[in-house]
Amino acid sequence: MDRNTPTERTPLTSLSESFERYLQDKGKGRGGDGGNYRRNAARELERFAEWAAGDDKNDGWTGIVPADVDRDPTFEDLDERVFREYARHLVGDRGLKQNTVQTYYRYISAWCGWCVNEGYLEAHYAQRASAMAPLPEDDGRKPGDQQAWTSEQRHALTRYVDERARDAIETYTALPEDADPLDRQRARYEALKAARDRALVFVLAYTAVRVGELLRDPNDPRRRGVRWEDLSIDDGSMDVYRKKQQWDAASLPDPVITPLRSYRQLMDPPTERWPVFSTFDQRTLAELVQEELADRGERPEAINERRDEFARDLLLVLNEDVRPPSITTDGARSILQRLSGEADIDIAHPKHDYLVPHGGRRGMGEVLVRAFGYTVAARYLDNSEEMVRERYSHIEAGELGDVATEALEQID
Repeated sequence: MDRNTPTERTPLTSLSESFERYLQDKGKGRGGDGGNYRRNAARELERFAEWAAGDDKNDGWTGIVPADVDRDPTFEDLDERVFREYARHLVGDRGLKQNTVQTYYRYISAWCGWCVNEGYLEAHYAQRASAMAPLPEDDGRKPGDQQAWTSEQRHALTRYVDERARDAIETYTALPEDADPLDRQRARYEALKAARDRALVFVLAYTAVRVGELLRDPNDPRRRGVRWEDLSIDDGSMDVYRKKQQWDAASLPDPVITPLRSYRQLMDPPTERWPVFSTFDQRTLAELVQEELADRGERPEAINERRDEFARDLLLVLNEDVRPPSITTDGARSILQRLSGEADIDIAHPKHDYLVPHGGRRGMGEVLVRAFGYTVAARYLDNSEEMVRERYSHIEAGELGDVATEALEQID
């Protein structure tokens, strides 16, 4: 069935009728047919459907349909008790590790939430406390604590955003002189967005700066996001407001310099007080333009005419020096979620299906500890050596294991 064809959603709709539509919404590529998430979600939805129908014959389990009814499971049969039983099934019947149980349940929970939004269900039963009660707590193992970008993931993401930015900038700069002004503006906007995303990814991937030190926190006015005046690109440093409540210099290693310099040249900010990572949210910028220009004495009709001259409000705020806010930490997560999906990066993590901002910091921590030891890594990460040793204790354990192996080989 075509994904745009309306479907009648009733309590008697079978569960399987919703699966393909859900997977298309979550899939990547043309028609939503690709992507790691779609593949993994499809597998778990199929297992859930078999369990709901009683097809797995597990200890006399007959499914969620009443015994005196002969039909496939429908949405009428779902409530929080069903999801509670499925949580028990994951915990006890398949011999899964604790974090794996959590991951598999999240696939079903995400589908349940989608069903609420689409009108199949009245409530998100899978997220109710009683439904989730049988699920295990995190087992405390290091891989399940926080995501760390692997070298392969870091290279895949940075390569993707670099190619994307190069293509967008080349498209913009290659336009003929007689190109339509609005077409030129649209191309510049796309180049700016791609260049901003590239600079953000490279900074997160290589500086190990905390995302809360880099971007705006709506709940903390001191954290307004780094501005161009905070950067010294030639010196390779950046002033950030650290977690320890004071300003400090962070390093900008070589891989970060070119993306930042290219982005700044393309943006050409009106003043040094502009945020490095400006929001591109259209609603936010539209409200900002209308309020700021009205404060400058312009009438609504004139403001609308002015906006019509620009393909995007971002270009108008640049032209009029209406300083926008920095993106927020939540905004960075949304950007990375989008980019991780577009790049189709393979992510096997119990908590996240995309590369989260803090994973870049932890990934660099892994690199630094392995290359230079805990003392140097602690300085770069702006942490105590004791904390770094605790968070990366798995590295030391592995190294000690190698030492023990070598010792045994020498003695034996």
